[in-house]
Amino acid sequence: MIATISCAALMGIDAFKVQLEVDFSRSGMPAFTMVGLAEGAVRESKERVFSALKNCGFKVPPARITVNLAPADVRKEGSGYDLPLAIGILTAMGVIDQRAVDGWFLAGELSLSGDLKSVPGVLPLALAARKEGGRGIIVPEQNGREGAVAGDLAVIGAADLGRVVRMLLGEDTIAPASVDIDTLWNERTTHLVDFGEVKGQEHAKRAIEIAAAGGHNLLFIGPPGSGKTMLAKRIPTVLPPLSFEEALEVTKIYSVAGLLPADRALMVTRPFRTPHHTISDVGLVGGGRYPQPGETSLAHRGVLFLDEMPEFKKSVLEVLRQPLEDGEVSISRSLMTLKYPADVMLVAAMNPCPCGYLSDENHPCTCSPLAVQRYRSRISGPLLDRIDLHVDVPAVPYEKLRQTRSEMDSATMRAHILAARRTQAERYQGRHFSLNAELDGAALEEFCALGDNEHRFLRQAVETLGLSARAYTRVLRISRTIADLAQARTIGPDHLAEAINYRSMDREGAG
Repeated sequence: MIATISCAALMGIDAFKVQLEVDFSRSGMPAFTMVGLAEGAVRESKERVFSALKNCGFKVPPARITVNLAPADVRKEGSGYDLPLAIGILTAMGVIDQRAVDGWFLAGELSLSGDLKSVPGVLPLALAARKEGGRGIIVPEQNGREGAVAGDLAVIGAADLGRVVRMLLGEDTIAPASVDIDTLWNERTTHLVDFGEVKGQEHAKRAIEIAAAGGHNLLFIGPPGSGKTMLAKRIPTVLPPLSFEEALEVTKIYSVAGLLPADRALMVTRPFRTPHHTISDVGLVGGGRYPQPGETSLAHRGVLFLDEMPEFKKSVLEVLRQPLEDGEVSISRSLMTLKYPADVMLVAAMNPCPCGYLSDENHPCTCSPLAVQRYRSRISGPLLDRIDLHVDVPAVPYEKLRQTRSEMDSATMRAHILAARRTQAERYQGRHFSLNAELDGAALEEFCALGDNEHRFLRQAVETLGLSARAYTRVLRISRTIADLAQARTIGPDHLAEAINYRSMDREGAG
């Protein structure tokens, strides 16, 4: 007898339907064969499944069992096929009626005793089942709330194999898992930090306000202890809240990576990722033998913070160029190409020189000009080209440290940023971009048009400071955002002057 069970495989952060077919035959020599490009954990499922069936009281007689995973030309990975395989064998044996399993999508890892363990990728599975018009999904109990986020779908969270079988036989009922999206939305984590706690550094906070308003990437340059990391960690407190669609995207990434917290069915706050400088290129952008999202994708719709940027391997930094340009990571393999979302706000920090004290009046710098040049050249021109704002972060003087709290707090900055983003949303309505950082080519000329006075001012600045062509483009983008923060319709000389002030690496000829 042949049984057919619906399950799913992951392709990037999305799932597609897989039909698990089981042929159970008493004729011939007993054997177990699995076909359909099953990887290691899937092939090993045989031992887990047979032990789970035995310990749950189901006797599997000697037989020739053939399992096919269709489509057969796409790799199947992970332990989530244990439950579909167990139910498929019982259905092929005649223990469960085929009609009872039709329309259900199954996923789950089995322990030897038959308990169900959580698996990654349940949210993409639920969305795929809903798209296919399935009756619902049956998953481990721990994954129930995650699957329920998809909505309009019955999500059964079961503790063990025996309970699933009894439910399919009509001997038991399991209440579908449910989540209240409004409650989840109201449970957004209250940030424990605030820009009001940052003493001094008003110039840097203004730069952060501009970067967050226009979606620009940002580089902090300053001596050790000047507050670069402290500033970066507070950036999520001023970013606009996630929309529900964005939250689903972020949750799918964390679900696929197996990093979704057990107590959180939906990621409702923007991520902040800060990888160590020893990270590999695969760790940063994703990939590997069994591809997984990297730190860049885990920071999707949030902040990717690279502290001590020149300490990262140059080859690792270079792989960031494509994600920063395209907003996604593309991983090519012999049989497939995967894409992971990677729309991030890059925030980086570096010292001005190897010793860190080139710009510090209180500490003498011990670095030669050649050493400084070598240190800064670790960040290539093409990568630096993708960072709009270069911000000097000097050491905070003692008088500023005595302040109790800054007037420029997160709430004030967020209000300005939201207003500027609304202006951009209205201006770019119906276009393929929505932020000033994405302006290029004809769009740059259209939305960053300058008057005669502004052209004269910018020309003088370019010639005097020796700004490059790429710096010219960045200055226009930043100026447009500064004008939006000021609710100005056109770019003025004061907006251009402030924008030029945020291109310190170009002014020093280091770009």
